[in-house]
Amino acid sequence: MLDPYTAKRGPRIVARAATADSERALASLDALAWTGAKTVLTGHGEPWTAGAERAAEEARRAGIS
Repeated sequence: MLDPYTAKRGPRIVARAATADSERALASLDALAWTGAKTVLTGHGEPWTAGAERAAEEARRAGIS
């Protein structure tokens, strides 16, 4: 996964410059984790194959940029 605004890789919340509600995006990670998906296809970067739950955990850890 690649954040085109910060050039950082890995799961994260989209940069504030690209969303109207970063807090809501952060809260939506629960729904993503709940899917139990094994692969997450993103708009930028390679598919994430470590699972949706781990992607949500790492995005939370990265915080809002």
